[in-house]
Amino acid sequence: MDAWIRALVEAIHSTPTQAVLYLSGGASQALGWLISVPGATNTVLEAAVPYSRMSMVQLLGKIPTHYCSQQTVEEMALVAYNRALKLSSPGCPVLGVGFTGSLASTQAKVGDHRFHLSTRTSNRLWVSTVTLSKGLRTREQEDTISSHLLLKAIANACKVQATFVSHLTESDVSDEFEKQFSEDQELEQLINGQICFKVYPFSSVTHTSNEERKIILSGSFNPLHEGHLKLLEVAASICGNGYPCFEISAVNADKPPLSVSQIKDRVKQFEKVGKTVIISSQPFFYKKAELFPGSAFVIGADTAVRLINPKYYDGDCGKMLEILIACKNTGCTFLVGGRNVDGVFKVLEDFDIPEVLKDMFVSIPAEQFRMDISSTEIRNRIGM
Repeated sequence: MDAWIRALVEAIHSTPTQAVLYLSGGASQALGWLISVPGATNTVLEAAVPYSRMSMVQLLGKIPTHYCSQQTVEEMALVAYNRALKLSSPGCPVLGVGFTGSLASTQAKVGDHRFHLSTRTSNRLWVSTVTLSKGLRTREQEDTISSHLLLKAIANACKVQATFVSHLTESDVSDEFEKQFSEDQELEQLINGQICFKVYPFSSVTHTSNEERKIILSGSFNPLHEGHLKLLEVAASICGNGYPCFEISAVNADKPPLSVSQIKDRVKQFEKVGKTVIISSQPFFYKKAELFPGSAFVIGADTAVRLINPKYYDGDCGKMLEILIACKNTGCTFLVGGRNVDGVFKVLEDFDIPEVLKDMFVSIPAEQFRMDISSTEIRNRIGM
């Protein structure tokens, strides 16, 4: 490995950015450089080489119009970005990287020797297309050039300043463009299902990078009140290690989705109190469990009673058990705080939890948390 490559990789590993890489048809040396330099676990969450056509189809969830194209590499980077969101440590910036190439092979190619690369962050999409002079280089040399350029793209996305010497010649053709996304555009992408969630890391508390488990209090928070803050605080003390955060689903099961302005108004509440909030597009807990595997979800007894009621699963007890066992298999648990249910204060012990699910539910003792205030009552009181 050249000294400048090692120095660049070390600089990338020193940033907080965590990445998922999907590479097909080239740039294989870049992956080797990233993995071989100490500190790779700081940067690389996952890397895959969807080389066969069926592998690419399964990655994208569809048959691409062209396997080596600008559109395909943008889609690869977006899939990688969403995957990185799910795998990353809470609050860390994430990066999705895509590469697809058609380089020199054992048989002469009719078309160009070319490759496309793309990086996707929360607020930026960058894409480059490079067409190489045919017959000028071996396959290994073309792979080296594509690896250099991919490493440079990753460094730029990680905001690493570095001197880079291009090995492209005047006969090679390179073209690139980028799109910057505003906060409103990010939230529109979330509502439309393009990205799976957005994190606002407002927490004033420093958390260690190995706190991969999230302690999540989900709700509409309209408005956020002292009871919410206290409940999450108590839940975090019961869980021990973990990253406490709030979560709002922009998409509702039985209501229209929240507008961008509504989301931003609710987010401001968390900024004021210095608490991290995640905006997702999943209203159901079994889908949240897929988004945030291994998390502890903090819920009230009123939510718990609905979770274990077959009525909410088309009256099918078997379907209920299947869905909740799938949640359990992701490593998720539910911490249950006491709430008024039909006018009576209830705790977890008041409900008949199916035996196979009992170890997934943990009670928050009433002596540690009891606050009967609700957002609905506050709205009614102030005439919202």
